[in-house]
Parts: sequence; structure tokens; C-alpha cells
Amino acid sequence: MALSDTKVRSLKPREKAYKVADEKGLYLQITPTNAKYWRFKFRFAGKEKKLALGVYPDVSLADARNKRDEARKLLANDVDPSFHKKEKKRSLKLLAENSFESVALEWHIKFSNKWTPDHADRILQRLKKDVFPWIGNRPISGINAPELLSVLRRIEDRGAIETAHRTLQNCGQIFRYAIATGRAERDISSDLRGALQPVKQRHHASITDPKAIGSLLRAINDYQGHFVTKCALRLAPLVFVRPGELRQAEWAEFNFETNEWHIPAQKMKMREKHIVPLSRQALTILNELKPLTGNGKYLFPGIRTPNRPMSNNTVLGALRRLGYTSDEMTGHGFRSMACTLLNEQGWNRDAIERQLAHAERNSIRAAYNYAEHLPERRKMMQKWADYLDELTTLR
Repeated sequence: MALSDTKVRSLKPREKAYKVADEKGLYLQITPTNAKYWRFKFRFAGKEKKLALGVYPDVSLADARNKRDEARKLLANDVDPSFHKKEKKRSLKLLAENSFESVALEWHIKFSNKWTPDHADRILQRLKKDVFPWIGNRPISGINAPELLSVLRRIEDRGAIETAHRTLQNCGQIFRYAIATGRAERDISSDLRGALQPVKQRHHASITDPKAIGSLLRAINDYQGHFVTKCALRLAPLVFVRPGELRQAEWAEFNFETNEWHIPAQKMKMREKHIVPLSRQALTILNELKPLTGNGKYLFPGIRTPNRPMSNNTVLGALRRLGYTSDEMTGHGFRSMACTLLNEQGWNRDAIERQLAHAERNSIRAAYNYAEHLPERRKMMQKWADYLDELTTLR
């Protein structure tokens, strides 16, 4: 006799598991804990087999019968329902593993150890916010150029042109990784070259007129704010590293016997170890700062959280309090200042580029060139510091 909804609901557990048949091989198995499992019993290739169809009440009697009928159709076509279910599950798993999101996350995990933590987080958040919601669950091999362009247009339409370009670049890296791991055949991002609005070139505001530099240096020397911030301001033009490299400087990185600051590769934008020769003027600032922060980790710790470096807006905010707008001077501006004037003064261009820690095209050479031109760079850094001293006297 066939089961009914009322009959299924009324079935009670017993000391041992038992079965109640429906029809055409479908039955319900009731356990001592009152769990109710739908099963379909069938024969294939002369062997009796069972197929799990779900748990009641999540799978109703009607649902179980539909699943049984689907299995019977497979049997009628000489297909084993158990094998078909396993293959379907395997295909879904494979599809999930080959989705754009899964490949992107795998790529991110593999390469993020070569990036700074901030850079790695920016990329991941960019993908989660702007890409995964639209094509994350799509098989990466099935995504086409117009589909990717539609994703990028959403970013572009909100005015984030640079973000759109960076997202396209990241997607290209993900597609190339998919090709290398056998999950895609081509990088469709290359088809979108020229499809996005061009990024307006932005240059970090900088002061390069010698007389104006003198005024800036005098203003820094007269800064009335926090002494640690003042030291960062005074050191910035002498070492002209990137603002993030300056604010995260650690006392353990400074060698006062060789008068050098060794910045580890993981802190550098290009992921290469960097050496900054320290001028006498830079050493004076460090010696003034050391009694205040030398017992801690960072040269420039945060005011509220000394176990972390100062905020990336601290130096920028100090420049604003000195009266310099974003169109006049930025933290990055000290690099442009040094680059422009050192080139004008005729220093070896390669030495300048190495001291600025700009990208080295030859990656093998880059791993060993952190000390390249070091004697000349040491001389250049001292001459630069002396030159800045002279500029403070210009009126």
C-alpha cells in the first residue's frame, strides 16, 4: 500500500531502525532517533543497489517520488542512478573549483605573500566588492570579454576610472593563472585594451624651486606640533623614501656602525631590499628621537597606539597645518623634489633611480642590486643633505 503524507507524519521511532515501503522501489527508513531517510531500491547490471533521495521533511513524499521517477528514467536508458548522482556531484564540485571566484582566491593566496599586507587586502576587497558579485560563480573558462567589460563599466560609471583599470589588470593576472593551471584557454582581458576611459595622469604635488624648498624646510624646523611628527617631517626630505616606508621604520633596521637604514623587501613597493645611506643630518635627527621612542619598535609610533606606526595621514596633516595645500606638497613630494634636483645637479641617473628604489625590469638582477652604486649613493645622500642645509638660508 502506498504511503500518504498523514502516514509518513505518524510514523514513530522504534528500538531498531525499520523501513516502510511506498511503491516502485521507494521506501522510508526510520531510525531510533526519529530521522527519516528516503531510499530508492533498484537493480542494475544484476546487482541490487540503493539510492539516497534525501531526508524527510526537507524532502516531502511528493519530492521523493519525483526523484524516484527521475532515477527510473535513467534506468530505462541503461544509466546507473547512483553513478549519475556521483558524476553530477563531481561536476558541481569541479565547476565550483573552476569558478572565477575560486580561481581568483587561489591566485590571491599564492601570490599575496609577495605583496605588502595593505596591497594584498586592497586587491581582495576590490575583487569582493566589484567582481565576485557579478561573475564570481561563473566558470572562468566561460567568461567572455563583453561580460568582463560589463563588470568594469559598473566601476567606471561611478567615476572610479583608476580602480576600473586596476581591476582589469588583476583580472588579467587571474586569467593568466587559470591558463597556467589548465582551467582557461586564453586571457580575455587582453581583448579589452583601450575599452576603458583613460586614467588622467596625476602627479604628486611637489616643490622643486630651491627658494621655495628653503621656505618649506624653515617651516618644518619651526613646526610646533608633536615632536615625533616633527622628526618625521625633518627626516622625509633627507631620505626621500615612500611615506609608508618612512612611517613604518623600525629601530632594528638601522645600523649605526655603517650609518645605513636597511628596509626589508616585504616593506618595499617593489619587494626588494633597500639601503638608505644616512647623512650626518639624518643621524642627528635619529639621535634626538631615540631617547623618546628608541625603547619601542617604531621610530614614529602612533600617539594612541604606540605598538603600531603613526597613521599614513600624520605627515600629510602636518604639511597642511604648515599651510601647504594638496596642490602644493604631499608626503610623496619629497621624492619628486629629490629626483628633479639631483638629476639637475648631474648625479648618475642610475644611482638616483636605485636610491629612489624604482622598479628594476630584470627581476633576477633586482634581487641583488640593492647595494648597486652604494659608494656613489652614500656620497650623493650627504651632498644632498648639505644642499638642503644651504637652501634653508635662502630668503
